[in-house]
Amino acid sequence: EPKLVEDVILGCVTQVDEQGLNIGRLAPLIAGFPESVPGTSVNRMCASGLQAFNFAAMEVMTGQADVVIAGGVESMSRVPLGSDAAALSPKLLEKYEIVQQGISADLVADKYHVTREQMDEFSLWSHRKAIRAIDEGRFKREIEPVPVFDVNGQKRLFDTDEHPRRNTSLERLASLPPAFKPDGRITAGNSSGINDGACGILVTNPETAKNLKLDPRARVVSTGVVGTNPTIMLDGTIPAIRKALGRADLGADDIDLWEVNEAFASVPIATRETIGFEDSKLNVNGGAIGLGHPLGMSGARLITTMLHEMERQDLHRGLATLCIGFGMGVATVIERPT
Repeated sequence: EPKLVEDVILGCVTQVDEQGLNIGRLAPLIAGFPESVPGTSVNRMCASGLQAFNFAAMEVMTGQADVVIAGGVESMSRVPLGSDAAALSPKLLEKYEIVQQGISADLVADKYHVTREQMDEFSLWSHRKAIRAIDEGRFKREIEPVPVFDVNGQKRLFDTDEHPRRNTSLERLASLPPAFKPDGRITAGNSSGINDGACGILVTNPETAKNLKLDPRARVVSTGVVGTNPTIMLDGTIPAIRKALGRADLGADDIDLWEVNEAFASVPIATRETIGFEDSKLNVNGGAIGLGHPLGMSGARLITTMLHEMERQDLHRGLATLCIGFGMGVATVIERPT
């Protein structure tokens, strides 16, 4: 019953135009939820969806709510990235050199010694893993088909991601020019895609789940959120992971599956090499390079995709993490019942 929901928390980055005026409140009303169900919108940039999920878990874990819906939404075709941008404060610019995220991705590659060849190869595999997952039907359980009208006015069910490129190759990726600076390594091919997407996750406690005859699929073990240098900006995944693992007294070897957002290929590569875990456990169904990165929902999608894959492989524990603009990182550890 929708009336049982005590809060709706949605991540959304560009909160203007159709995504403005608190979409976290308006979307449930449009969906037919009772007026009594409140809602709010969260903007922790690329990690907004994961932060919304973490906030929901914290509400439930502290006993302030029993049933919360968390998730995220971003329509980057309707509300272009940067639509909410304004001139940066001169006081901020006196303290920090603020650059485009693509420049920061190059700085991450410099800091962690990631080559163009490594990034292009990683990107190719992101597409290939995503295509394999689609072809094998791995996403069917987690995607809710949406009725849409095509360009000819015909109604159809939209149930498959459009972004993965079946015709890409290492040669094609290598031929792409740098996108952000002439001597850079970041290209359109080793960066995440621009997409529309939305995601929702039901968060509750064991007692409420039992009363509602729901089978808990996983529990939140720990979270970590950190601030990092706002110029390099995109390596916050590393200290966030360490914080989340440390809170749970876990090590990298205790994690069976990893989801590291592929905002740019340098980020997951640097994270994997620094934390030290197997490539075979990382983004096994592709990531933001292959599937796309609808900013506000990606963090919630990482949790959703990771949980379904943990169930498919019968794994116990997973960690999802995202880098964040202006220098932050968020990580969350979940585990399935044994």
